[in-house]
Amino acid sequence: MRLACALASSLIIVLALAAACGDDSSEPSGPYTETLHFTRAGHDVTLNVEVADQPGERAQGLMNRQSMPDDAGMLFVWPTDTQSGFWMRDTVVPLSIAFVTAGGVIIDIQDMEPLSEERIFAPQPYRYAVEVNQGWFDDNDVRVDDVLQLPVGVGS
Repeated sequence: MRLACALASSLIIVLALAAACGDDSSEPSGPYTETLHFTRAGHDVTLNVEVADQPGERAQGLMNRQSMPDDAGMLFVWPTDTQSGFWMRDTVVPLSIAFVTAGGVIIDIQDMEPLSEERIFAPQPYRYAVEVNQGWFDDNDVRVDDVLQLPVGVGS
């Protein structure tokens, strides 16, 4: 009986410690949302995005989603310039992607086909990429050489 009580007490302590350690609010819990602004000579367009700034979030991207709201997308953030390629494995939503320099200038926009494993690359290193529903950039008159204004704290 003593052994059973000692084991039960030990188990309660271990469970309490595990619960206390499990709530670390400083740990990222997946993509968070922000609003981006694309600008060109007085033209300003906003877009709500999920921010993927961790390796696992960038690898997952928009995979396994059946749809995405018209005014939504995903911002991919790297700590330094990259030449990483993108593909559409397990992504059924037709997307367009903009590659953006560290200074916020769009250097390339490409359409991507659902479920394609073809790698899509920017013509030069970039720091950010923005994926949206295919046609969003055209519909909103966002072009190469437009500027992406990042929210404070994103990418720093």
